[in-house]
Parts: sequence; C-alpha cells; structure tokens
Amino acid sequence: MTSSFRHRARLTAVALAAGALVLSACSSGGGGSGGTDGTPDSGPDKTRAENYSLGTKADSTGPAAPVAGAKEGGTVNVLQRDAFTYLDPAQIYYADQLTAQTLYNRSLTTYKVGTDGKVKLVGDLATDTGTSSDGGRTWTYTLKDGLKFEDGSAITSADVRQSVERLYAAWATDGPQFIPQWLSGTGQSFRKALPDGPYKGDHLPADVLDTPDDKTVVFHFKEPHADTPYAVAMPNIGAVPSEPGKDPGATYDRRPLSSGPYKIGTQKAGKQLTLVRNDQWDPATDAVRHQYPERFDIRFGVQEPDSSRRLLAQRGSDREAMSFTNAVTVETGPSVLKDSSTEDRTFNEVQPYVDYMAINMSRIKDRKVRQALAYALPNGQILGQFGGPRAGQVAGNLLAPSLAGWKDIDPYRKKKFPAGDVATARKLLKEAGKEGQKIVYAYPNTTEYQKVSVVVTQALERAGFSVEKKEVDSNNYSTEISKVDNRFDIYRASWGADWPVGSTVVPPLFDGRNVSDGNQNYWHLRNSEVDAEIDRINRITDVKKASAAWVALAERILVEDVPAVPIFYNRQWNIWGSGIGGVKYHPVYGTADPTGVYVR
Repeated sequence: MTSSFRHRARLTAVALAAGALVLSACSSGGGGSGGTDGTPDSGPDKTRAENYSLGTKADSTGPAAPVAGAKEGGTVNVLQRDAFTYLDPAQIYYADQLTAQTLYNRSLTTYKVGTDGKVKLVGDLATDTGTSSDGGRTWTYTLKDGLKFEDGSAITSADVRQSVERLYAAWATDGPQFIPQWLSGTGQSFRKALPDGPYKGDHLPADVLDTPDDKTVVFHFKEPHADTPYAVAMPNIGAVPSEPGKDPGATYDRRPLSSGPYKIGTQKAGKQLTLVRNDQWDPATDAVRHQYPERFDIRFGVQEPDSSRRLLAQRGSDREAMSFTNAVTVETGPSVLKDSSTEDRTFNEVQPYVDYMAINMSRIKDRKVRQALAYALPNGQILGQFGGPRAGQVAGNLLAPSLAGWKDIDPYRKKKFPAGDVATARKLLKEAGKEGQKIVYAYPNTTEYQKVSVVVTQALERAGFSVEKKEVDSNNYSTEISKVDNRFDIYRASWGADWPVGSTVVPPLFDGRNVSDGNQNYWHLRNSEVDAEIDRINRITDVKKASAAWVALAERILVEDVPAVPIFYNRQWNIWGSGIGGVKYHPVYGTADPTGVYVR
C-alpha cells in the first residue's frame, strides 16, 4: 500500500496455529505531546505485528460499539492535498483513497481499531475471518444476512465473485493483486486465466473460485496462504454488482455503488467530493462503521501547511474539519506544540511506510551511477523539510522497522552523512566515467516537495551530477511515476506493507515479473535471480525462516542492485478541529480513521 503519495504496504509474520492466524514479530503526521525539542514521545508503535489479532465471529457481528459522546447530524469537512485518482475499489491502493473508501465500500474482512489503537481483523461482508481447509489452500467465506447495495439490491456471492474476476481485466492495473495471483499465477500471468474479466460472460472455474450458493464464496489457491484473511481485507475483494449493466468495467470508477454507510454524492473533478448517508446500509451488519454525520465534504487542493494553519485557527467551518492524510508541517509545528488546546485534537504516530528515492533502472543502467546517487542523497535534509523527528526517522533499510527480523542496516551511511556522502559519490561517478551526468528528477508540485527539490538538487550537484528538475502535478504524480516509459531518472515513491507479512513488501516492489504500467515495481528491477529467490521464500512454511529470508533478500537488493534509496521511515502528525470528535489513528493505513467521527 502506498502512502499519501501516496501510502501503501505494512508488515511481518503470520502462521497457522490451532486453525487461527497468529501474528508474530515486528513491522506517516498527527499530534500528541512531545519533548521540548519537538521530538515525539516514544509511545508504542501501533504498526508492529504484536498490536494485531484475529477476531471471532462475535467480534465481527454488528452494530459497532457506540463512540462515547457521539451525536448524529452535521457535516464533517475534509481537507486534502491531492484529488483522489480512483473511487473504484479495484484500483485503490493509496492511503488517502484507502481511508475514504472505508466509508462507502466493504470488503470480506476489515480492521476494527480500538480506542487503545489495537487492531483486530474481523469479518465485514463475511460472518468471520474465514475457514481454511486443504492445508490452507482452500478458504471459505459465508456472507452476512441483510447486506445491500445503495440501490436496495441484495449483495450475494455472485457480487463478490464479480469483484474478484474484474481484477483480471486489462484495465485493472493499480490495485493489489494478491488474490488473483494466488488463484491463477504470478506476476501478470494470472490475467491469462480470464483475459476479459467477467465482461463477456466467462468466469473462473469452480475449482478456482466457487460460489455454490448466494451466501458462500470459496477460494482454491495453488499454494497454502495462511494470510488470506488479511488479503481479503483489501478494498478490491468486496462486492461489485454482477447484474448486467451495473458494472461497465473501467468506467465504474465514475460512480461505484456503495455497500457502506455513505455513498457518492456530488463530484467536482479535482476540487470536491461529497459522501452522503446511504439509507440501505444496515448497522446491524457492520461491526466497525458508524453513520453519525449527515455527510463528508472532501475538498482537494489544500496544501499541507494551509490545512494545518486552518485547523489550528479553526475559523468558521474549519472547526468541524479534519484531514485523512495531510500532516502538520514544519511551518506550523511549533505553533501546534505551543498551543495546549491542541493536545486532545492531535496525534503523532509511527506509520508503516518507508519513503524512497526511486532510481529508474531502465534509464540508469550503470550500477556505480546508482551507487553514487545513493551516497549523494541528503536523507537528513529531506526529512528536515517535513519537520524532522516529528515526521519520521532517517532510513537505511528498504523495509520498515515493523517487519519481522528487521535489521538496522545503513549501507550508504545516511546517519553519519545526513547531507549526503559527497566524497564517496564523486569517487564512484569518476570511476564510472560519468562525471556531469544529467539526472532528470521528478517531484510533485507541493509545498514540501518543492523545498525537497532544492536540497536534493544541491546535494546531487555537489556530487558531480547535472540535475534537470521536472515538477509534476501532484494529482497525477502517482500515475506518471507508475508508467514504465516515464522518462524520469529519479523520483519519490513510498511503500508500507499491506498486512504483517514480508511477502507484501518484497514481491510487489521487486519482482521483475510485475513491471507494467500502474504496478509498484517503480524502479523496473528485472533480476531473474531475485525473482527465483522470491519464489523460493514464498514456499517456506516456517514463518520465522521466511521472515529472515525476506529481510536478507531486501538487503541484497539494496546493496547489489541499488534500485532505490530508502530516505526515511514515516510518522503521521495529524490535527483536526475541536468541533468534531471520534477521530483516531488507523495503524493499518497510517491515517486518521473517519469511521467513528461525529460533529459535536
């Protein structure tokens, strides 16, 4: 999963024990008090696997527990920097959109976040987190009673099948692909099993995906997958109407039908999206969501310094405002820290994401040049543009600290040289005979990244590079960098883990068979040895051994292939207006959770 720039992935280790998934081991702004130097308190890292558990059927039964002091009515105003690229759950994989879709979209399972920040996976459309058989190759789900789309039509197993089979269509490139790959093949080969999706009347055979009745969905995977309950919590494993004419394919994105407490209201492209109450949603079927406000009014184009200034001042309707992903920035951080009234309307939490500088290996083919870039980049100065320790921690590893078996490596000496190791970079560039090489550097046209572009350019020029800056519209940035022929040499990317398993980080990011438009191998790493090692590790059934192998492979990729430079591990410092309550941190998405928000 990508951060709000977007955010993506998370975490660590999963095992089958006594028929249940057991999490083991270890794995961006929001408020709370901190030290006098502005550093955040060292509270618990809610992204770590020990914070997760698997819920029961009772935990999955609605309605959700009422939020203390909650009232019905009113409008929650949401201030967002970037317009949403997609509304269709099939294509959603970024933190801002992942957060928004929780209000109008339901999946087979979902995450219940307690007031203490602990995360429990529960049944959402399904009655529980699933039943496994055949050694973990087969998973069966039963749908709850009373589920409906916003038009009043019943949600059945055929609609769940539709949500899965449409992922095989050529246009479905941007969302997670765990389930279709597990069902039908690695990389993009799974599409061969149903190249047109369900749109010409074809379906996957029953021994792959079965719907024996209206309430039952059965997945038959090629290999055991103990983490299936987490995979079916992704937004694209839910319900899309199978009735002819209701799912037009790619254009479903314009107005997806709701299965949650809110539905799409008005839309103004790039400017505004409203979510209004869905009167067909039954709270008795939902163990997680509420329907307190009348509507959510989401406004796009609000830069992060502006949103935090507005939420701090809370004039007019900003008193009833929040942001899913906009952070408190370096400009407003000191004022927020000095204002005691913000203590109960801020959080500052560890996110599951790592920020990278991607190196386009299709263009930068010389390993020494990539190494020179890695040494030259000024991680500490980049982090400083976001607020320093309150925005994150300088990174040396491609993996987040929350991952099982994580090691605090730093092969490019980022902690010793926060402004970049210029001498080593210049030496490598000279050895490569590439002194003065031009680097096309793409970055989003946001306040923060315009500042970042200055320190990055200066550092690279000190190291002997010539830099051509390319500013990209932040609304289109994720689409542009995900193109295989993007014509950029370096660009910012981000990843977390989708759930606590190392396999949700290394294969999506570094499997060469995934290189395609819209996919997450941003650096275009094509290494058959890496691909073979991914396949080998995926076959390891011992969770601890697999976790260690993922960590070792990530280190090998960083040192030997140099496809990206880890910049920093993210934190999220969030502020909201005093006129709303029920805001809490969502450790899975690394954002502000709107599902229990109310207007005071």
